Amino acid sequence: MEMATSAGEGTSGGGGGGGGAVPEAGGPEIAFFDVETSVPQRAGQGYALLEFGAILVCPRRLVVVGSYATLVRPGDLGVVSAASVRCNGITRDAVAAAPAFRDVADAVYSVLHGRVWAGHNIVRFDLARIREAFAEIGRPPPEPKGMIDTLPLLTQKFGRRAGDMKMASLANYFGLGRQSHRSLDDVRMNLEVLKYCATVLFLEASLPGVLTVENLVERAITRSQANGAASPEVPKPVARSSPDSSKRQRTISRVDNAIQAGDRCKF
Repeated sequence: MEMATSAGEGTSGGGGGGGGAVPEAGGPEIAFFDVETSVPQRAGQGYALLEFGAILVCPRRLVVVGSYATLVRPGDLGVVSAASVRCNGITRDAVAAAPAFRDVADAVYSVLHGRVWAGHNIVRFDLARIREAFAEIGRPPPEPKGMIDTLPLLTQKFGRRAGDMKMASLANYFGLGRQSHRSLDDVRMNLEVLKYCATVLFLEASLPGVLTVENLVERAITRSQANGAASPEVPKPVARSSPDSSKRQRTISRVDNAIQAGDRCKF
């Protein structure tokens, strides 16, 4: 399946939406998507959409079958502050020649509408930004067929092995490199993190008496003590075997607190 890309598939830059064919809405693929925005500098100031990126993933094989990314020119270039540039590297010059959102809204709608949506913290952040962008141009937003937010999903199923469960922390945990905070790069990283987590959980379930988090942590501590090093501080995992609702709620609350108390870049 061919889709439009900003400036070559997998790149972090690019200006417009490209000239390739955008798929029709409502396809069977999972749409992993991410947005990058400005950083509000004062109370009451909203977020301005600066970039949208998505990959379409075959749910049976978990392979990418298409991608779309575009920078977006905000109505006021002044919202692209130094703090915003520090978060995602998107400068005023980069978006000055980019299309306005109304010029790429059809493509964004086609990529998202009627598909299962997936992303990291999309329920709290990305979904709201998409709806705001469509509301600003007086159009109804795309609607999902289903939603997979990997932040609460991985926190509940994988536990807090990667600490604060930010995408950067998860990528570092699996040795996948640094998060670029660019939309297309981030959604590709999101997919890889999900694959790694699922594989680890599958292996642990196949040998529950051997490949458990507790055993692996105990062995790591034993090795550290034998080498004269300090014992590593590893967060205790959240129980995966039918955790009660109170445990699930505590897990979700810790993630919510981390989001609220974290840095001003997207989680």
